[in-house]
Amino acid sequence: MGPTLVDKIAPAKMDSERSSHSDSRARTIEGGFLSIVILGASGDLAKKKTFPAIFNLFRQGFLPLNQMKIIGYARSPLSDQGLRDRLRGYLKAEHTTATKDSIDIVDKFLDLVTYISGPYDSDKGFMDLNEAISSHEQAEYGKEGPTRRLFYLALPPSVYIVVGKLLRHHCINQRGWTRVVVEKPFGKDLASAEELSKELGDLFTEQQIYRIDHYLGKEIVQNLLVMRFANRFFVPIWNRDNIANVQIVFKENFGTEGRGGYFDEYGIIRDIIQNHLLQVLCLVAMEKPVSLSPEHVRDEKVKVLRAIEPIQNKDVVLGQYDSYRDDPTVSRDSRTPTFAAVVVRINNERWDGVPFILRAGKALDSRKAEIRVQFRDAPGDIFKCKKQGRNEFVMRLQPSEAMYMKLTVKQPGLEMSATQSELDLSYHQRYQDIVIPEAYERLILDTIRGDQQHFVRRDELQVAWQIFTPLLHQIDDAQIPVIMYKNGSRGPLEAEKLVEREGYVRTSGYIWIPPSLKQEK
Repeated sequence: MGPTLVDKIAPAKMDSERSSHSDSRARTIEGGFLSIVILGASGDLAKKKTFPAIFNLFRQGFLPLNQMKIIGYARSPLSDQGLRDRLRGYLKAEHTTATKDSIDIVDKFLDLVTYISGPYDSDKGFMDLNEAISSHEQAEYGKEGPTRRLFYLALPPSVYIVVGKLLRHHCINQRGWTRVVVEKPFGKDLASAEELSKELGDLFTEQQIYRIDHYLGKEIVQNLLVMRFANRFFVPIWNRDNIANVQIVFKENFGTEGRGGYFDEYGIIRDIIQNHLLQVLCLVAMEKPVSLSPEHVRDEKVKVLRAIEPIQNKDVVLGQYDSYRDDPTVSRDSRTPTFAAVVVRINNERWDGVPFILRAGKALDSRKAEIRVQFRDAPGDIFKCKKQGRNEFVMRLQPSEAMYMKLTVKQPGLEMSATQSELDLSYHQRYQDIVIPEAYERLILDTIRGDQQHFVRRDELQVAWQIFTPLLHQIDDAQIPVIMYKNGSRGPLEAEKLVEREGYVRTSGYIWIPPSLKQEK
């Protein structure tokens, strides 16, 4: 049989890729037998995100073929083959039609997957899990070889502690490192987050805990530090003297869709703003770190969070889309906001007076996530172009990843008239031969490498909750009105007024169109 896709792509791929990736792959593969354990393996998160991310790392050669095992653990009564059959449809070897090579690489990966059924509160279940891990380690490396154990908790936070205790008691690695990945939400407010942090901290060191926020793994978010600190023309203008306001926006054009029960307990601020958007804000606003050491980067993020002023009620607009309560899993009298616009103010020398507007909502008119940095008007408007709109630097996180600068240019023709256009770096046009990795791929790889730069540190989590907990308690106590808005709209009109009040100038007659859509037209 000829070489399979893993032989073609993973170890060799292309000479150029071999030189650029050889060091990073070696760092990943070296270090002993690797056991990746997914707890909650039969759930949606595991089959849609976790397993596919691990598969893509394996397919690209970042994980060792003969030095690893992937073990699923859950309560569902499945066999090894039963789990493999569930996963197969979510593992995409290529972006084109299936070939024999692509089928082979899926089969190679699934051969590494085994399954153990057991409860999350049983000593026996975790003793069985440890025995399975140990047997694979010994089969490959004997009783003395180095080993690595990664436990991914694709589970509700309510069982983190009981599972953590059983992992600590029965499954801790004695021949190498142990790392534990936990998913958000990390608590519901400051008190519950601190309790969770304390209990996890009693079981594992901070170096062993990886609090995953998948927004920190997105390509454009990862590019923020490079863009800000490696380009001379951004360095002198990235401050209050030149920037009028910053918007960080998350929009979905669908509602809760089966997650109503979960969402109704948490709401849009806990689900999106307090974690995802606040993390992005830190990268936009932070000072240049001493180095790219994970601790140096996270130190600067914490400094930004500590400089944020208490949120005022006048700076908040909450909304709920009109059909939200039609979901049978949602309370009929629910006041849970599905939309929020929050103005955050940073009290430091760089950002004094610059509003950071965090907006997130479901059932809106479009789906996108982006950062919009709007600059102040150019003084001395000799071209009478203020009506065209201001300069903006926009970072589109999803979909159609891009960075573009909205700027005023001369309208082609005989007349001296100004119009708005853009300098555009659209990733799918500029990097046509490069597959942009999913956020979970990058973060799982970082966990294996022991790089915590893109994970949330305990003190960072604490300060983030300190910012939002007073507001969340007011919302829970019905002290802030929740305004109804139409499904498919831009959200409450009051949010538009809030953004306008904070100085955002909307561009008239200009819409950015991704190059891929332009070509289709």
